Amino acid sequence: MKFKKEPFFDGNSEWEDLGAGVSRQFVGYNSQVMMVIVKFEKDAIGALHQHFHSQITYVASGKFEVTVNGETKILQQGDGFFAQPNIFHGVKCLEAGQLIDAFTPFREDFLKD
Repeated sequence: MKFKKEPFFDGNSEWEDLGAGVSRQFVGYNSQVMMVIVKFEKDAIGALHQHFHSQITYVASGKFEVTVNGETKILQQGDGFFAQPNIFHGVKCLEAGQLIDAFTPFREDFLKD
């Protein structure tokens, strides 16, 4: 497995199209932590899901309906949420925007060989 070792992030790096109005750009990661930017078009969905990672998400732009552990709130630029391990969480994009996600440990399932 290859880890991103460069100390700086190039904001022009490639976006990965995840389909249905969602794309992802890696900021950096190693075996302990990962940060990604996730871009959503209006009405795109980040389906309700859970994983064993701790996740902190910051709303960089846009407006999102966010559900964490059964509680739903509207979040916008400057807001964020924390999803503890194995807690269901998901988003619906109300106004096109970007989320910045940090995970620990890193999301090995996000990486392609």
